[in-house]
Amino acid sequence: MAERAGAASEATPTARAAKAGIAPLPGASASATPSVTVSTPIPAAAAGAVAVKANELGQIPVLMYHRIMKKPELSLDRSSKELYDELTGLAKDGYHPITAAEFVSGRIDVPAGRHPVVLTFDDSTPGHFGLDPQGNPAPDTAVAVIEQVARENPGFRPVATFYLNKELFGMDDTRAAAGLGWLRQHGFELGNHTVSHPSLSGMSEKGVHKEIGDMEDRIVRLTGTHTTTFAYPFGAVPKKKAWAEKQDGRYAFQGIFLAGWRPSISPFDADFDRWNIDRVRSEGKIKENDCTKYCSTAWLEYLDKNPDERYTSDGDPNTVTFPKAAEDRIAKRYRGFARMY
Repeated sequence: MAERAGAASEATPTARAAKAGIAPLPGASASATPSVTVSTPIPAAAAGAVAVKANELGQIPVLMYHRIMKKPELSLDRSSKELYDELTGLAKDGYHPITAAEFVSGRIDVPAGRHPVVLTFDDSTPGHFGLDPQGNPAPDTAVAVIEQVARENPGFRPVATFYLNKELFGMDDTRAAAGLGWLRQHGFELGNHTVSHPSLSGMSEKGVHKEIGDMEDRIVRLTGTHTTTFAYPFGAVPKKKAWAEKQDGRYAFQGIFLAGWRPSISPFDADFDRWNIDRVRSEGKIKENDCTKYCSTAWLEYLDKNPDERYTSDGDPNTVTFPKAAEDRIAKRYRGFARMY
């Protein structure tokens, strides 16, 4: 039986399972979740959490990348240098990468005072990943850049989520099996992005199931694992969302990501919808598609200037800390883990 994708890299000790809200983590028991009511007083936050102004109901940037190339050719392309510069900026600004699967399930284990960020790469193009003859990430690929930034900035976790199409980084199945195995072993998440990247908005139920299911079947065949998250091609939602969420016996996602244009709200927020998670296109403040306001450079600048709106970790994966003004936003199922100041 195929295991759930990412289990090897994303499983954490039971003590870190407290924030998991979608399904129990490996080793976690049902008794790990405190029984509380809305009227139950929320305990005071730890002094260290207060000192760093923790706000785990703040916004989290989920960055969306497409092709990574030495010289960009299309509007969505980013150069290896642009990726390096953006990731270096994230590291300097205290961001700590987590995977999409960790994000949707609330497994956010980030040092106190730092901010989670999710790096997502769509379409599994060759510029995302490849292995050189020595078995190391090929130069100038996204994975090589991520690992370089992590080496240069201790504490910057080298993880990301790759949303896969049939091209699989330009590899045949033999190379893809080895490559996908390498990614999983090094903490990267594999997600589903359909076989041929169609718009699902006008497709039948059968067509949606075939596009997603056939890709899932191939990933399982190559890795022995199912994927945990899905990203809509073009951000286009099918007529019935349930068609994309699961198909019995083939796929069952824990979260689905859109294609634009703002940071996500916290997974601990009562308004969080794991089936419609916002992302931010990686791009400078250019006029195209309102990137002067809605792409990554603009949003990261905004969050830097408005730190009270950004997710800042309390450093304890067993608690959800936030200022009193945000009390009415905590999701009921996480209230038992809440700490307030």
